Amino acid sequence: MAERVLFAATRISTFDGALPLTAASGFFFERDDQLYLITSRHVLMDAPSHHFPNRIEIELHTDARNLTRSTGFSILLYENGNSVWRQAIDSGGDVDVAAIRIERARLPDMAVLHAFTPDDIQPLDGGVEVGAALSIIGFPLGFHDTLHHLPVARQAALASAFGIRFQGNGYFLTDARTHRGTSGAPVLWRQTEASRGAAAWRLLGVHAARMDVSTRDLIQDETLALNCAWYADILMTLTAP
Repeated sequence: MAERVLFAATRISTFDGALPLTAASGFFFERDDQLYLITSRHVLMDAPSHHFPNRIEIELHTDARNLTRSTGFSILLYENGNSVWRQAIDSGGDVDVAAIRIERARLPDMAVLHAFTPDDIQPLDGGVEVGAALSIIGFPLGFHDTLHHLPVARQAALASAFGIRFQGNGYFLTDARTHRGTSGAPVLWRQTEASRGAAAWRLLGVHAARMDVSTRDLIQDETLALNCAWYADILMTLTAP
């Protein structure tokens, strides 16, 4: 069986009714026996780009031994005219992260998934150094193992001081080559636990978007290849009772 962390990420497709719109990434988070789908808020609604889906579909494995077996799971984004997702605002403005609670009873029988928990969130004073090797696990441009329905991991490096809000916003920077479709992917740091000699994935943030500077010459200057990732502690706010 593949690493458990690969079953935490899921491919998201957005729809307007039956009309397919975009593809993105997301992951599962569990708190107090409640299961949530986490992704970027702009995946679910983005006024500047006139992106207003009313439904999403995620892909779930249904056989832990035969990974070629999977099924789609549809989630309506509005109920009685109200959005079903939770979003937040902090001192820097809107936070580009959303959480949707999933009723376990509605999941397909034999659904195989792994969820991060509050214990997996890396403390902001946890000593992750600038330049540390990170992984962003998702579906860039929708690319993935289409036979086994597994995501891919892109290498990244921590590009700003972890625990400090970059320019006053609730995110840090990563240095990585990313593409459309990666929005909502978990940003992870593999930490070796000295007590057990084992490696554990720590959840640092939620990948949101590539960054650039307005002064860049589109012809002479390459892109910065920097991205913003919202600190994962926002999940504690979004999943609060």
